[in-house]
Formats: sequence, structure tokens, C-alpha cells
Amino acid sequence: MPETSVSVEKAQRVAAFRAGLRTFLGRTEEVARGCGLTPRRYLLLLMVKGAPDGSERLRLTDLAELLKLGRNTVTELVGRAEDAGLVRRETEPGDRRVVLVALTEEGERRLSLAVDGNEQHRRELAQSFGALAATFAEAERD
Repeated sequence: MPETSVSVEKAQRVAAFRAGLRTFLGRTEEVARGCGLTPRRYLLLLMVKGAPDGSERLRLTDLAELLKLGRNTVTELVGRAEDAGLVRRETEPGDRRVVLVALTEEGERRLSLAVDGNEQHRRELAQSFGALAATFAEAERD
């Protein structure tokens, strides 16, 4: 069997990318917590607001897929966020069996604080993404 090896340079670039990604995620979680959101609630609000169809509403099954969580876990997460006044459940107008999740005013307010309310975090995000993109581009050239 032939011996394979990853070059030191490639391993360094991939390691730097992973380290930058972890730093980005950690900082985002800190900002979310500062806005009174758990990391999962922050992601829930972000996914609902950023629904691919622009409706700012998502089905529970779509949330499970986007969050990479089981449906039962998402149902529990939505229930707790609903109890906290961050989201509300609605029924699909064309099919009342389908449950949609939408943000409340409080959910909108907290998401806005987490996404837009911290200028330093926005600068850090821009810097992190620039560095990550450059690292990824270098790794792709190999």
C-alpha cells in the first residue's frame, strides 16, 4: 500500500482555517450570549429571519435540516424560544397541518442586537472572513 502524506504547508493552511473558524464561532457565541441568546437560539433566530424564500418563516422540518439537528430537538428548541417570547408558531395558510416558525418583536430585537449591534464584532467578522477566504484559496491551489 503506498504511503500518503499531507504537506506541512497544506496542513498549516487547513489548521489555520479551522482555528479561524473556531475563533469566529466562539466570538459569535459570546456576542449572542451578550444579547441574552444561547448559541442555539441565536442560530434558530438567524435561520428563521434568513429563510431562503424570503418569507422570514420556516417549517420545523426545514429548521431541523438547516440546523443539522433532529426534529425532536428542534421542536424542543422552538418551544423554549417560544416560552422566552422570541418566536411564535403559525400555521401554513394553504395547509393548516404545517407549522411555521416566525420571529416575535423581541426575537427581532435580540437578533438585531446580535447581528448589527456590535461594531467591533462586525470588524472582527470581516477580518476573519478575509483571512479564512485567503487561507481557503491557498489550500485550493494545492
